[in-house]
Amino acid sequence: MTRQVSLVPTGTANLASVMAALHRADVEPVLVKDPDTIRSTDSLVLPGVGAFGAAMQTIRGRGWVEAIRERIQQGRPTLTICLGLQILAGGSEESPGVEGLSVVSGACTRFPNHLRVPQFGWSEVSAPASSRLLLSGYAYFANSYCLREKPEGWEVATSEYGGDYVAAMARGDVLACQFHPELSGEWGQDLIQGWLQQTQAGGQ
Repeated sequence: MTRQVSLVPTGTANLASVMAALHRADVEPVLVKDPDTIRSTDSLVLPGVGAFGAAMQTIRGRGWVEAIRERIQQGRPTLTICLGLQILAGGSEESPGVEGLSVVSGACTRFPNHLRVPQFGWSEVSAPASSRLLLSGYAYFANSYCLREKPEGWEVATSEYGGDYVAAMARGDVLACQFHPELSGEWGQDLIQGWLQQTQAGGQ
């Protein structure tokens, strides 16, 4: 039986490329419709492209905030992508006054004005060699904001653009990526495949 992975449609996400990457990993993506599914599903993907405030408005309006927050806090199998990492923070300079999921402390900040913003393209990711979910390599980024502060209790991979920032972070079976693994070639596909294998129900 094909393994299913649930996707949270934030209203701003480019779901097509994420779904294609999951199909390549031989799993079946299914869109989430209610908070009960978020709580009960074995594996969840939270993609995101767009504005912090718009994404949080969708998530909050559909009653998904507590369900997603619980999964992350419990360390259950969850993959978040790009904006999906940023909304784990308390807020973002992109949307002043809008509260994020507040799973990690701190807020996302804009890259310095002297840099090209948004950042589009490939950049090196440096991860701890001993990490179960994080990988070092080159990933595709498309972002104007980032999390500079390394969250306590999380393994962190970094990248550099006007200084070091959080490129990805992991805790339990949660993998949060600022970059787009689904657009990062073979390396990104290996990262997704590794997360799926490491978090498979029953530890298989």
